[in-house]
Amino acid sequence: MSSLTLRDEVAEALRRGRPVVALESTIISHGLPRPRNLEAARELEALLRDAGVTPATIAVLDGEPRVGLDDEALRRIAEEDLAKASVRDLPILAARRGSAATTVAATAYLAARAGIRVFATGGLGGVHRGASESFDESADLDVLADTPIAVVSAGVKSVLDIGATLERLESLSVPVVGYRTDEFPAFWLRSSGHRLDWRIEEAAEAAEILRASTSLGLRAGLLVANPVPEGEQWDAEEHDRVLSEAFAAAAASGVRGKAVTPFLLAHIVDASGGVSLEVNLALARNNVRLAAGIARALAGTPPVSR
Repeated sequence: MSSLTLRDEVAEALRRGRPVVALESTIISHGLPRPRNLEAARELEALLRDAGVTPATIAVLDGEPRVGLDDEALRRIAEEDLAKASVRDLPILAARRGSAATTVAATAYLAARAGIRVFATGGLGGVHRGASESFDESADLDVLADTPIAVVSAGVKSVLDIGATLERLESLSVPVVGYRTDEFPAFWLRSSGHRLDWRIEEAAEAAEILRASTSLGLRAGLLVANPVPEGEQWDAEEHDRVLSEAFAAAAASGVRGKAVTPFLLAHIVDASGGVSLEVNLALARNNVRLAAGIARALAGTPPVSR
């Protein structure tokens, strides 16, 4: 695979030990409609800069894994019709000089290779419902088990099997901590009903866990479960109704396998009148802010006063 290309400001920040946070590009290419996606990409990077942190949005462009994108590259991700790339796709893209947005798995892998220790995303991938028959499980989990990076996520989407996802994370020895919560969040909702064993109150605690993991010689990352702010979560009754309708529509349409989740998510966006997208943006901002705090604590940089 071709070597990583680090944007100058990212390389300089890493060289000087300054805080850096990785951002995925799939949320830009596939998670939001145009032109809102480009606006959101710029906004999330601006939130990091305002916190004194260097953003490193990651993607593959023309076969080149890029860690840190200029505005033209962000525009390409937002406006071109690109595939989603997981880790297994990286060598194929490199050989064919292809372009793609990176999933959580590929972003975490490339960020860690670059020396970045903190990554903010929306939601982690997980075990899909019915996985006992389909064996459908996100590569995010296996990559996190072997990639020493903190992933700040609002849990996993409620279309997945959250209980099975947590069991799988336990089997893979991936530590999971709730940020000011005792329950694992369900992306659009603050709670999934699944309790967590560990809770932290401050970003610096996540940084200490990362340091301890390194000193113990462990390879797994750290999942920091960060619920969407209370006033910005989706209404629980509407969420449940729309989710039930989405599953019924998928069954009626005969959708199966890997096509199920994209179908469900598209249905949810339409049925919610865009509310689910607004919650998605709210939790992404919230995750970026927390990731900035963790990165600053790792770098020994005091928090930015607000």
